[in-house]
Parts: sequence; C-alpha cells; structure tokens
Amino acid sequence: MQAAIVRAATTVAPRTRKAVLTLTPRAVERVKDLAKEDSILRVGVKKKGCSGLQYSLDYVKAKQRFDEEVVQDGARVLIESKALLSILGSEMDYVQDKLSSQFVFSNPNVKESCGCGQSFMV
Repeated sequence: MQAAIVRAATTVAPRTRKAVLTLTPRAVERVKDLAKEDSILRVGVKKKGCSGLQYSLDYVKAKQRFDEEVVQDGARVLIESKALLSILGSEMDYVQDKLSSQFVFSNPNVKESCGCGQSFMV
C-alpha cells in the first residue's frame, strides 16, 4: 500500500508589479495631443551617445509581440521589449520652456550620464 502525500493549500497574495513607466499629468496631456488616429507612441532605447544608451520615441501602428503597454489617464504608450530593464520604474515628464519642449525621463536605474544629459548608462 502506498502512502498518499497531502499538501495543505496555501494562498499566496499576488505581488504588486512595479510600474514600467509612469507619466506626469503634463506628459499625459502631451501624449494625447500627439496621438495620431492609428498610431501609438513607442518608447525605446538605442545604443548611442557617450554613455551608451539614449531614449528613442517613435510612432508605430500596432503593438509588437513583447512590447509592454502603459495606459494612464487615457494616454497610451508602448515600451519596447529591449528597453524594459533600462526603463523600469522611470517617470516621463513633458517640459516646455522658451527655447525648447521635450519629454524628460527621470530614471532611477541610471548609474552614469554624459555631461549634456542626452545619454545614460544603467
């Protein structure tokens, strides 16, 4: 006769996921303004600049297979799969002054950035 192994059922509370990217209210409004009818803003990183990586923003028609989708207050942004670990936990803001307007990323993963602030290393 074989002994039966019985394990007690335990409930595990689901882990809360850290947001890949959060948008400030100004960024939400700007993303909505820039949204074209059938295109989505996609954030990625490219190997470029003195420190190694640089953010890239492109419009795409559809979500790629491994892209992460961020929807916040009606604004929809895709995160390129290769950029997920570099961008995880970042905040995207939109800054406008007399000479320029741009999206600015506050990234807790950055270990080093170049003097001009255009490239970074994680």
